[in-house]
Formats: sequence, C-alpha cells, structure tokens
Amino acid sequence: MAHVTHSPSGTSTPTFKDVVQYAMKHFKNEKESEAHQIFRQAGGHQPKGFLPQTVNPEEETIPGIEHPGSTGVIYCSDRAMANGFTYASSHEWANLGQGAPEVGPLPGAPPRPESIPLPLDSLEYAPTTGVKALREAVANLYNHTYRQGKPSQYTYENVCIVPGGRAGLSRVAAVIGDVYTSYQIPDYTAYDQVLSAFKRLVPVPTALDPKSKYHLNIEQTKRDIQTQGIAVILASNPRNPTGQVIRGHELKELVALSREGSTVILDEFYSWYIYPEHSHEQDYGHSISSAKYVQDVNEDPVIIIDGLTKNWRLPGWRVCWVVGPKNLITALSQSGSYLDGGANHPMQLAAVQLLDPAHVAKEKVALQKHFKAKRDHVLKRLHELHLDVEIPPTSTFYIWLNLEKLPEPLNNGLTFFEELLKEKTIVIPGIFFDVNPSHRRNLFNSPCHHFVRISFGPPLEDLDRGLDAIGRVLQKARKEGTGNFGSNYRKKTIDETITEQPVHS
Repeated sequence: MAHVTHSPSGTSTPTFKDVVQYAMKHFKNEKESEAHQIFRQAGGHQPKGFLPQTVNPEEETIPGIEHPGSTGVIYCSDRAMANGFTYASSHEWANLGQGAPEVGPLPGAPPRPESIPLPLDSLEYAPTTGVKALREAVANLYNHTYRQGKPSQYTYENVCIVPGGRAGLSRVAAVIGDVYTSYQIPDYTAYDQVLSAFKRLVPVPTALDPKSKYHLNIEQTKRDIQTQGIAVILASNPRNPTGQVIRGHELKELVALSREGSTVILDEFYSWYIYPEHSHEQDYGHSISSAKYVQDVNEDPVIIIDGLTKNWRLPGWRVCWVVGPKNLITALSQSGSYLDGGANHPMQLAAVQLLDPAHVAKEKVALQKHFKAKRDHVLKRLHELHLDVEIPPTSTFYIWLNLEKLPEPLNNGLTFFEELLKEKTIVIPGIFFDVNPSHRRNLFNSPCHHFVRISFGPPLEDLDRGLDAIGRVLQKARKEGTGNFGSNYRKKTIDETITEQPVHS
C-alpha cells in the first residue's frame, strides 16, 4: 500500500484517488515499454502456461519443438547484431556484457599457451569422465590448496571432466530426482534454463536483500529445508552478478547443511577473483572453495563445479570439472554419455600442466592484482558519472549497478541496455538474473528490473570505451531530457533487413 503522510485533502488517510495516482506512478506494465516488448517477443521469453502442456503453441518453432529461452549474454548479442554489431566490427564496440575475462598476457603471469601437442591417441574419444591424468591433477590441486592435513582426500575418482560449466551443471541436473531445489535471486542466468529444461527439479526461490549486501541467510535456509523439504541447494560462489562471496564461517555452515540431508551444488567459477581490502603483497593469492569445509569427500553431498574458463582465462578450451563423492561421478559418467559425450581429448591433455600448484600460485596473484585495478578504475569512473555502486564487488569481475535514481525510462535495465546499443556498447539487463523459469512475473515487478550487470572482464581500453558511451547517454538526458529515450529500437538484424528489401531491376 502507498505510504502517504498527508493527502491532498489535508487528512493523514490516503484517499482512493491518492492510491490510484501512486499506483500509476510506481507500478508500470511491461506492455507500455518498447524495450520490454522486444524482450517478450524473443523466443522462449513468453510467460509459460499455468496448466501442464507439452508445447506452447506461441513458442513452437517446428512441430513439437519450442524455444527454451536464451541466457542474457546470447539475447544481448542478438540485440547487438540487430544494431549493427558483427564479429568483424567488434573492435568498434565495447562489450561490457561479456561473461568472460580478457585472455591475453598479464603482468607477472605465466606465458599464455600458444600451441598444444596432438599425440596419436588423443585423436580417439576421451572417457566421458575425462582423462585420468587431468582428473588426478584436479584432485591434487584441491587437496594442496584446501585440504592439507585432512584425513579425507580427493582422488581422481572424485573428479569428472566436462566440456564447459553448463555441461557440468546439465549432467548434475540430469541425475537429480524429483526434488525441491532452492536457488537465490539474483543469480547466474543459466540456472533459469536448467530449471526450465529439467522438469524434475521443482524450483523454490529466495530473493536476497540488497540491504544485507545480498547475504545468504543460513538460518533461513535451514528453516526452508525443514518446512519446505528442500533437497538441493544451488548457488554460485563467488556470486554472479552481485560480486559478493560466501566465505569463512558462513561457507562452513552452508557446507554443514549437506550433512543434514540436503545436497549443496556450488558453482565456483570465480573462486580466484577475490580482491583483498588492502594491497599488501601477502594479501594476494588466496582463493575460495567449499572443498575446505568438506569433512568426508565421499560422504558429504557437496558438488563443486569449476574449470579453466574464468580462473585460467581459457574460455575457448571448454575444459571444466565437477568434484564430488565417487558415486556421483559414476552417475555423471552415465548422464554425460547421452548429453555431451565428453570434453575435447587434446585440450584435456594440454590442461594437465596448467594445474600444477606452482603455476596456479603465479596465475592467482597476477589475476587478482590486474582485475582489482580494473575494478577500482571502473568504480572511480562510475562515481564521476554520478553512478555510485551501492554494493561494490569484493569478488568476480562484475558490477551490479542500480539505475533507480536515473530519470525514466533510463531507470530500468532493458531500456538502458537498448539506449547503450545505439552507442555501440553492450551491458546485461538485470532481468536476466531473476531466475524465473516460468517467465510469468511482470518484468517491472522483478527485484532485478532496475539493474544492469557491467563486466570488467574485458581489457581496460574496452572498459573506457563503454564508460564513455554511458557518459554520452547520461549527458544527452541532462541536456535534452528523456523524451527521445525508450523508442525507435531496431527489431531485426541487418541481414534480415537486407533480405527483406525489395530488389530493383
């Protein structure tokens, strides 16, 4: 209900007119926004029906096939292409939406891989659980980093190599039974598609509160397990997109929940992107993993997903892993045999040396120094644009930027995103981190609606190009007002437009 201290009539009780006017001002419908309509018209973004159905006729592509919906990065790339982006012209754009780090050399880091051997046996299929040497290297790295002195140690039998993080998540989802699965809002966009595709997982959301810095309340999670029968907890840590991290006693308590009957699945792809408060040399090189708090590697139902993609800055290699109890790995071998067939054999062999603890130690320090400097640079520039970040990231390479203080319609993520496309800059609207498998919620009612995610993964010059573009949009709003914002967006790609143009003989 609207909070009204004094109504126009002079009384302290709001009149019906006051309430209606408040609602008209504060509660808008997505049908009034061109940016929101473009989003809804994209395949897979229509609200799902309340009753069970095999295929939504409005989503059908060919008989029996429907769009699953795209992750934020894919949708935003498609919209960028509608505005003239091509991979040949990508150097003209600032992609602050990319979920990948820069891949070039960093000061103080080991040299980048430039070639890989191709022994004859690497031309054969690899096992669906991965090459044994790489599985052993992963287990050794976790033991060296997080489990020194503990009686229970990981072995290769606790590791499954997978062709990417989403492939690992899909393998895990495929072997989970009919259970209630807890997840948080906001969180990684792919969880939306996984929870939609694997119908046996019944999603149970928890909206994290920005007032507590998106803190995961362990006590509330315990109550949810008891009162709602939660069997699986799914979360990213460090957390995408907020840049926060569960660590220390809280992470220990979260892992302890697994010993009370719930499986804990943690996406730890940003485990090296931990930024110390101070810049003393000894503060660098630390990382985060739930592996530190697992008591028995074969009894505690804790599943860790990580890989070369983010920490080693090798997204193109598609070499990742799932770490967990032995009996889980056996199940993942079976699901992988029909889902993806396994990771690339030569790349797995080439990855073994990259997991040497001495190599990893150098990579961590160089990465943290470089990305902390980029984070601080972006935060400083946003401050100069009067876009102060309420909850600065302490991890990952993302900034979760609240736009609520901007004038309408720039104060919502989808419109802000579309306006930046005109300036050849890409960000990710916050709506994609509202893990909402049925897509029923009015977008304006989403807790993520007024946010965008800005990545400081790209090189510094790309970041500055994108921040300059944000500055131009804000300057235009100050000088000309916002009357020209929120409309005249390209609906089709350049290729589609050319195809539909009449041919003149």
